[in-house]
Amino acid sequence: MTSAPMTASATTGWTLPSFYCPIPPADPPVHPLAADLQRRALDWVAASGIVRDQRELAWSAATHSTDFSCRLIPDGDPELILLFILWNHWAFALDDNWHDTGSAAIRTREIVDINTRILRTLEIPGAALLDSREPLTRALEDLAARTREALTPVQLHRVTHGLRDWLWGASWLVGTQERRELPALSDYVAMRPSVNGTRFSLAWSELAAGVALPGELLYDPRVQALTEAAGFIVSCDNDFFSYPKEDSAELLDPNIVNILARDRGCSPQEALQEAAALRDRTMSLYVRLREQVARTAAGELARYLRVLDHYIAGCIHWMNNAPRYASPRNRHPLPVPGASWHISWRDTPSDPDPGPPPVPAAAWWWRHLDT
Repeated sequence: MTSAPMTASATTGWTLPSFYCPIPPADPPVHPLAADLQRRALDWVAASGIVRDQRELAWSAATHSTDFSCRLIPDGDPELILLFILWNHWAFALDDNWHDTGSAAIRTREIVDINTRILRTLEIPGAALLDSREPLTRALEDLAARTREALTPVQLHRVTHGLRDWLWGASWLVGTQERRELPALSDYVAMRPSVNGTRFSLAWSELAAGVALPGELLYDPRVQALTEAAGFIVSCDNDFFSYPKEDSAELLDPNIVNILARDRGCSPQEALQEAAALRDRTMSLYVRLREQVARTAAGELARYLRVLDHYIAGCIHWMNNAPRYASPRNRHPLPVPGASWHISWRDTPSDPDPGPPPVPAAAWWWRHLDT
Protein backbone atom coordinates (compact mmCIF):
# COMPACT_ATOMS: atom_id res chain seq x y z
CA MET A 1 0.00 0.00 0.00
CA THR A 2 1.13 3.54 -0.69
CA SER A 3 0.10 6.84 0.76
CA ALA A 4 -2.22 8.85 -1.47
CA PRO A 5 -4.25 12.05 -1.26
CA MET A 6 -7.85 12.16 -0.12
CA THR A 7 -10.30 11.03 -2.77
CA ALA A 8 -13.82 12.13 -3.67
CA SER A 9 -16.70 10.23 -5.21
CA ALA A 10 -17.59 11.65 -8.60
CA THR A 11 -21.27 11.55 -7.66
CA THR A 12 -21.19 13.17 -4.19
CA GLY A 13 -18.36 15.68 -3.90
CA TRP A 14 -17.59 14.44 -0.37
CA THR A 15 -13.87 13.79 0.11
CA LEU A 16 -12.64 10.66 1.88
CA PRO A 17 -9.30 10.18 3.64
CA SER A 18 -6.82 7.55 2.53
CA PHE A 19 -7.48 4.30 4.37
CA TYR A 20 -4.98 2.67 6.72
CA CYS A 21 -5.66 -1.08 6.76
CA PRO A 22 -2.56 -3.25 7.30
CA ILE A 23 -4.61 -6.47 7.20
CA PRO A 24 -3.48 -8.90 4.49
CA PRO A 25 -4.32 -9.59 1.80
CA ALA A 26 -4.66 -6.13 0.28
CA ASP A 27 -7.54 -7.39 -1.90
CA PRO A 28 -9.74 -9.52 0.41
CA PRO A 29 -11.26 -12.68 -1.10
CA VAL A 30 -14.93 -13.05 -2.01
CA HIS A 31 -16.90 -16.29 -1.72
CA PRO A 32 -16.66 -18.21 -5.03
CA LEU A 33 -20.44 -18.68 -5.22
CA ALA A 34 -21.19 -14.96 -4.84
CA ALA A 35 -22.79 -14.61 -8.28
CA ASP A 36 -25.23 -17.46 -7.69
CA LEU A 37 -26.01 -16.22 -4.17
CA GLN A 38 -26.69 -12.74 -5.58
CA ARG A 39 -29.21 -14.14 -8.07
CA ARG A 40 -31.02 -16.17 -5.41
CA ALA A 41 -31.05 -13.26 -2.96
CA LEU A 42 -32.55 -10.79 -5.43
CA ASP A 43 -35.18 -13.37 -6.42
CA TRP A 44 -36.18 -13.54 -2.76
CA VAL A 45 -36.22 -9.74 -2.42
CA ALA A 46 -38.47 -9.39 -5.46
CA ALA A 47 -40.86 -12.07 -4.20
CA SER A 48 -40.83 -11.00 -0.55
CA GLY A 49 -42.71 -7.74 -1.04
CA ILE A 50 -40.15 -5.61 0.82
CA VAL A 51 -39.69 -3.64 -2.43
CA ARG A 52 -42.69 -2.06 -4.14
CA ASP A 53 -41.39 -1.69 -7.68
CA GLN A 54 -38.36 -2.01 -9.94
CA ARG A 55 -36.92 1.23 -8.61
CA GLU A 56 -36.97 -0.08 -5.04
CA LEU A 57 -35.52 -3.39 -6.24
CA ALA A 58 -32.66 -1.47 -7.86
CA TRP A 59 -31.93 0.34 -4.60
CA SER A 60 -32.05 -2.93 -2.66
CA ALA A 61 -29.54 -4.38 -5.12
CA ALA A 62 -27.47 -1.20 -4.65
CA THR A 63 -26.76 -2.20 -1.05
CA HIS A 64 -24.47 -4.90 -2.46
CA SER A 65 -25.58 -7.11 0.42
CA THR A 66 -24.15 -10.15 -1.34
CA ASP A 67 -20.73 -8.55 -1.73
CA PHE A 68 -20.82 -7.50 1.92
CA SER A 69 -21.72 -10.98 3.14
CA CYS A 70 -19.36 -12.81 0.79
CA ARG A 71 -16.41 -10.64 1.81
CA LEU A 72 -17.09 -11.25 5.49
CA ILE A 73 -17.48 -14.98 4.84
CA PRO A 74 -15.27 -15.84 1.84
CA ASP A 75 -15.19 -19.59 2.45
CA GLY A 76 -18.30 -20.55 4.44
CA ASP A 77 -21.50 -22.55 4.10
CA PRO A 78 -23.34 -21.04 1.08
CA GLU A 79 -26.82 -21.72 2.49
CA LEU A 80 -26.04 -19.91 5.73
CA ILE A 81 -24.40 -17.09 3.79
CA LEU A 82 -27.55 -16.79 1.68
CA LEU A 83 -29.62 -16.49 4.84
CA PHE A 84 -27.29 -13.76 6.10
CA ILE A 85 -27.61 -11.94 2.75
CA LEU A 86 -31.41 -12.03 3.05
CA TRP A 87 -31.22 -10.66 6.57
CA ASN A 88 -29.08 -7.80 5.29
CA HIS A 89 -31.52 -6.93 2.50
CA TRP A 90 -34.32 -6.96 5.06
CA ALA A 91 -32.29 -4.85 7.51
CA PHE A 92 -31.62 -2.18 4.89
CA ALA A 93 -35.36 -2.10 4.08
CA LEU A 94 -36.11 -1.76 7.80
CA ASP A 95 -33.65 1.11 8.04
CA ASP A 96 -35.18 2.93 5.10
CA ASN A 97 -38.87 2.32 5.88
CA TRP A 98 -39.52 1.77 9.59
CA HIS A 99 -36.56 3.25 11.43
CA ASP A 100 -36.28 6.27 9.08
CA THR A 101 -33.83 7.86 11.51
CA GLY A 102 -33.48 11.08 9.50
CA SER A 103 -37.12 12.13 9.97
CA ALA A 104 -38.14 14.88 12.38
CA ALA A 105 -41.26 12.82 13.16
CA ILE A 106 -39.23 9.99 14.68
CA ARG A 107 -40.43 8.74 18.08
CA THR A 108 -38.23 6.59 20.30
CA ARG A 109 -41.17 4.81 21.92
CA GLU A 110 -42.37 3.64 18.53
CA ILE A 111 -38.93 2.35 17.51
CA VAL A 112 -38.46 0.55 20.84
CA ASP A 113 -41.86 -1.10 20.40
CA ILE A 114 -41.11 -2.17 16.82
CA ASN A 115 -37.63 -3.44 17.71
CA THR A 116 -38.95 -5.47 20.63
CA ARG A 117 -41.53 -7.10 18.37
CA ILE A 118 -38.89 -7.83 15.72
CA LEU A 119 -36.67 -9.57 18.25
CA ARG A 120 -39.46 -11.66 19.74
CA THR A 121 -40.63 -12.67 16.25
CA LEU A 122 -37.29 -14.45 15.87
CA GLU A 123 -37.40 -15.91 19.38
CA ILE A 124 -41.06 -17.02 19.53
CA PRO A 125 -42.46 -19.05 16.60
CA GLY A 126 -45.92 -17.85 15.61
CA ALA A 127 -45.90 -14.93 18.04
CA ALA A 128 -47.80 -12.69 15.56
CA LEU A 129 -46.50 -9.54 17.22
CA LEU A 130 -46.39 -7.42 14.05
CA ASP A 131 -49.00 -6.49 11.46
CA SER A 132 -49.11 -9.42 9.04
CA ARG A 133 -50.40 -7.11 6.30
CA GLU A 134 -47.01 -5.41 6.19
CA PRO A 135 -44.58 -6.91 3.62
CA LEU A 136 -41.67 -6.32 6.02
CA THR A 137 -43.52 -8.41 8.62
CA ARG A 138 -44.14 -11.30 6.24
CA ALA A 139 -40.53 -11.23 5.09
CA LEU A 140 -39.33 -11.16 8.72
CA GLU A 141 -41.50 -14.15 9.63
CA ASP A 142 -40.06 -16.04 6.67
CA LEU A 143 -36.52 -15.17 7.73
CA ALA A 144 -37.21 -16.10 11.35
CA ALA A 145 -38.61 -19.49 10.33
CA ARG A 146 -35.66 -20.19 8.02
CA THR A 147 -33.20 -19.15 10.73
CA ARG A 148 -34.74 -21.33 13.44
CA GLU A 149 -34.72 -24.29 11.05
CA ALA A 150 -31.12 -23.80 9.91
CA LEU A 151 -29.41 -23.22 13.27
CA THR A 152 -28.82 -25.25 16.41
CA PRO A 153 -30.27 -23.84 19.65
CA VAL A 154 -26.85 -22.50 20.66
CA GLN A 155 -26.31 -20.92 17.24
CA LEU A 156 -29.78 -19.39 17.33
CA HIS A 157 -28.98 -17.86 20.71
CA ARG A 158 -25.82 -16.27 19.26
CA VAL A 159 -27.74 -14.76 16.34
CA THR A 160 -30.56 -13.59 18.60
CA HIS A 161 -28.07 -11.97 20.96
CA GLY A 162 -26.53 -10.16 17.99
CA LEU A 163 -29.95 -9.03 16.77
CA ARG A 164 -30.86 -7.78 20.24
CA ASP A 165 -27.61 -5.80 20.46
CA TRP A 166 -28.20 -4.19 17.06
CA LEU A 167 -31.83 -3.24 17.77
CA TRP A 168 -30.85 -1.90 21.18
CA GLY A 169 -28.21 0.30 19.56
CA ALA A 170 -30.68 1.48 16.92
CA SER A 171 -33.17 2.45 19.64
CA TRP A 172 -30.50 4.43 21.48
CA LEU A 173 -29.56 6.28 18.30
CA VAL A 174 -33.17 7.27 17.64
CA GLY A 175 -33.43 8.55 21.21
CA THR A 176 -30.55 10.96 20.60
CA GLN A 177 -32.28 12.26 17.48
CA GLU A 178 -35.64 12.73 19.16
CA ARG A 179 -33.92 14.89 21.76
CA ARG A 180 -32.50 16.95 18.87
CA GLU A 181 -28.96 16.66 20.20
CA LEU A 182 -25.77 14.93 19.16
CA PRO A 183 -24.37 12.52 21.78
CA ALA A 184 -21.07 13.05 23.57
CA LEU A 185 -18.11 11.53 21.73
CA SER A 186 -17.42 8.89 24.38
CA ASP A 187 -21.10 7.91 24.48
CA TYR A 188 -21.06 7.52 20.72
CA VAL A 189 -17.89 5.40 20.77
CA ALA A 190 -19.47 3.16 23.40
CA MET A 191 -22.66 2.61 21.41
CA ARG A 192 -21.63 2.78 17.75
CA PRO A 193 -20.56 -0.90 17.36
CA SER A 194 -24.06 -1.87 18.51
CA VAL A 195 -25.73 0.66 16.19
CA ASN A 196 -23.69 -0.86 13.36
CA GLY A 197 -24.91 -4.39 14.11
CA THR A 198 -21.37 -5.61 14.75
CA ARG A 199 -22.32 -8.58 16.90
CA PHE A 200 -25.13 -9.62 14.56
CA SER A 201 -22.78 -9.64 11.55
CA LEU A 202 -20.03 -11.42 13.45
CA ALA A 203 -22.42 -14.08 14.73
CA TRP A 204 -23.37 -14.97 11.15
CA SER A 205 -19.72 -14.77 10.07
CA GLU A 206 -18.69 -17.26 12.73
CA LEU A 207 -21.54 -19.68 12.13
CA ALA A 208 -21.34 -19.70 8.34
CA ALA A 209 -17.56 -20.12 8.50
CA GLY A 210 -17.95 -23.06 10.87
CA VAL A 211 -16.28 -21.29 13.81
CA ALA A 212 -17.44 -22.53 17.21
CA LEU A 213 -15.66 -20.28 19.69
CA PRO A 214 -16.51 -21.32 23.26
CA GLY A 215 -17.92 -18.70 25.56
CA GLU A 216 -14.90 -18.60 27.87
CA LEU A 217 -12.80 -17.45 24.91
CA LEU A 218 -15.35 -15.24 23.16
CA TYR A 219 -16.04 -13.29 26.35
CA ASP A 220 -12.40 -13.04 27.41
CA PRO A 221 -11.81 -9.30 27.98
CA ARG A 222 -9.01 -9.19 25.41
CA VAL A 223 -11.21 -10.78 22.75
CA GLN A 224 -14.08 -8.46 23.62
CA ALA A 225 -11.73 -5.47 23.33
CA LEU A 226 -10.66 -6.70 19.89
CA THR A 227 -14.28 -7.22 18.86
CA GLU A 228 -15.35 -3.74 19.97
CA ALA A 229 -12.30 -2.11 18.40
CA ALA A 230 -13.09 -3.87 15.11
CA GLY A 231 -16.70 -2.72 15.37
CA PHE A 232 -15.62 0.86 15.98
CA ILE A 233 -13.23 0.85 13.01
CA VAL A 234 -15.95 -0.44 10.70
CA SER A 235 -18.41 2.06 12.17
CA CYS A 236 -16.05 4.99 11.50
CA ASP A 237 -15.60 3.79 7.93
CA ASN A 238 -19.37 3.54 7.57
CA ASP A 239 -19.76 7.10 8.86
CA PHE A 240 -17.22 8.29 6.30
CA PHE A 241 -18.74 6.46 3.34
CA SER A 242 -22.36 7.20 4.23
CA TYR A 243 -21.98 10.88 5.12
CA PRO A 244 -23.34 12.18 1.79
CA LYS A 245 -26.30 9.80 2.09
CA GLU A 246 -27.43 11.49 5.31
CA ASP A 247 -26.47 15.12 4.81
CA SER A 248 -29.88 16.13 3.42
CA ALA A 249 -31.95 14.54 6.22
CA GLU A 250 -34.28 16.69 8.34
CA LEU A 251 -32.21 15.94 11.44
CA LEU A 252 -28.44 16.20 11.77
CA ASP A 253 -27.10 12.66 11.56
CA PRO A 254 -25.40 11.55 14.81
CA ASN A 255 -22.15 10.34 13.28
CA ILE A 256 -18.57 10.83 14.38
CA VAL A 257 -17.92 13.57 11.82
CA ASN A 258 -20.80 15.75 13.00
CA ILE A 259 -19.95 15.12 16.66
CA LEU A 260 -16.34 16.22 16.21
CA ALA A 261 -17.41 19.19 14.07
CA ARG A 262 -19.63 20.32 16.94
CA ASP A 263 -16.93 19.77 19.57
CA ARG A 264 -14.21 21.54 17.58
CA GLY A 265 -16.38 24.24 16.02
CA CYS A 266 -15.16 23.34 12.54
CA SER A 267 -16.56 22.15 9.22
CA PRO A 268 -17.46 18.47 8.63
CA GLN A 269 -14.61 18.07 6.14
CA GLU A 270 -12.14 19.39 8.73
CA ALA A 271 -13.63 17.14 11.42
CA LEU A 272 -13.17 14.18 9.10
CA GLN A 273 -9.39 14.53 9.52
CA GLU A 274 -9.65 14.13 13.31
CA ALA A 275 -12.16 11.28 12.96
CA ALA A 276 -9.75 9.47 10.62
CA ALA A 277 -6.94 9.99 13.15
CA LEU A 278 -9.00 8.38 15.94
CA ARG A 279 -9.97 5.56 13.60
CA ASP A 280 -6.34 4.95 12.55
CA ARG A 281 -5.18 5.03 16.17
CA THR A 282 -7.74 2.32 16.90
CA MET A 283 -6.56 0.31 13.88
CA SER A 284 -2.99 0.41 15.25
CA LEU A 285 -4.32 -0.82 18.60
CA TYR A 286 -6.23 -3.60 16.85
CA VAL A 287 -3.12 -4.81 15.02
CA ARG A 288 -0.99 -4.83 18.20
CA LEU A 289 -3.61 -6.49 20.39
CA ARG A 290 -4.44 -9.03 17.70
CA GLU A 291 -0.77 -10.01 17.39
CA GLN A 292 -0.59 -10.37 21.16
CA VAL A 293 -3.67 -12.63 21.32
CA ALA A 294 -2.55 -14.61 18.26
CA ARG A 295 0.69 -15.68 19.95
CA THR A 296 -1.19 -18.18 22.09
CA ALA A 297 -4.31 -18.58 19.97
CA ALA A 298 -5.04 -21.95 18.41
CA GLY A 299 -7.99 -23.65 16.79
CA GLU A 300 -11.24 -21.74 17.07
CA LEU A 301 -9.73 -18.57 18.52
CA ALA A 302 -7.26 -18.30 15.64
CA ARG A 303 -10.16 -18.71 13.22
CA TYR A 304 -12.16 -16.03 15.05
CA LEU A 305 -9.30 -13.59 14.61
CA ARG A 306 -9.54 -14.17 10.86
CA VAL A 307 -13.28 -13.47 11.09
CA LEU A 308 -12.47 -10.07 12.60
CA ASP A 309 -9.89 -9.39 9.88
CA HIS A 310 -12.40 -10.20 7.14
CA TYR A 311 -14.94 -7.94 8.84
CA ILE A 312 -12.69 -4.87 8.88
CA ALA A 313 -11.05 -5.24 5.48
CA GLY A 314 -14.09 -6.64 3.70
CA CYS A 315 -16.31 -3.76 4.78
CA ILE A 316 -13.97 -1.15 3.32
CA HIS A 317 -13.94 -2.86 -0.09
CA TRP A 318 -17.70 -3.43 0.03
CA MET A 319 -18.62 0.18 0.82
CA ASN A 320 -16.13 1.51 -1.71
CA ASN A 321 -18.16 0.01 -4.58
CA ALA A 322 -21.70 -0.15 -3.18
CA PRO A 323 -23.95 2.36 -5.05
CA ARG A 324 -25.92 2.86 -1.82
CA TYR A 325 -22.90 4.88 -0.65
CA ALA A 326 -21.12 5.88 -3.87
CA SER A 327 -24.30 7.21 -5.57
CA PRO A 328 -26.79 7.80 -2.72
CA ARG A 329 -30.49 8.10 -3.42
CA ASN A 330 -30.77 11.62 -2.01
CA ARG A 331 -28.74 12.66 -5.06
CA HIS A 332 -29.83 10.15 -7.72
CA PRO A 333 -33.21 8.74 -8.81
CA LEU A 334 -31.53 5.37 -9.50
CA PRO A 335 -28.20 3.82 -8.50
CA VAL A 336 -25.37 4.82 -10.80
CA PRO A 337 -23.93 1.69 -12.48
CA GLY A 338 -20.30 1.20 -11.56
CA ALA A 339 -20.31 3.99 -9.00
CA SER A 340 -17.25 3.83 -6.76
CA TRP A 341 -15.31 5.99 -4.34
CA HIS A 342 -12.01 4.83 -5.88
CA ILE A 343 -10.45 5.01 -2.44
CA SER A 344 -6.74 5.40 -1.81
CA TRP A 345 -4.57 3.72 0.80
CA ARG A 346 -1.83 4.72 3.18
CA ASP A 347 0.99 2.66 4.73
CA THR A 348 1.04 4.40 8.10
CA PRO A 349 -1.66 5.67 10.47
CA SER A 350 -2.59 9.34 10.21
CA ASP A 351 -2.07 9.50 14.01
CA PRO A 352 1.06 7.55 15.06
CA ASP A 353 0.43 7.96 18.81
CA PRO A 354 0.46 4.40 20.27
CA GLY A 355 -1.36 5.38 23.45
CA PRO A 356 -5.08 5.49 24.19
CA PRO A 357 -7.07 8.55 23.09
CA PRO A 358 -8.79 10.80 25.67
CA VAL A 359 -12.05 8.92 25.13
CA PRO A 360 -13.03 6.80 28.17
CA ALA A 361 -15.23 4.43 26.16
CA ALA A 362 -12.25 3.51 23.97
CA ALA A 363 -9.34 3.76 26.41
CA TRP A 364 -10.08 0.38 28.02
CA TRP A 365 -9.11 -1.42 24.80
CA TRP A 366 -5.51 -0.27 25.31
CA ARG A 367 -5.42 -1.61 28.89
CA HIS A 368 -5.28 -5.16 27.54
CA LEU A 369 -1.97 -4.63 25.77
CA ASP A 370 1.09 -6.19 27.43
CA THR A 371 3.30 -3.50 28.90
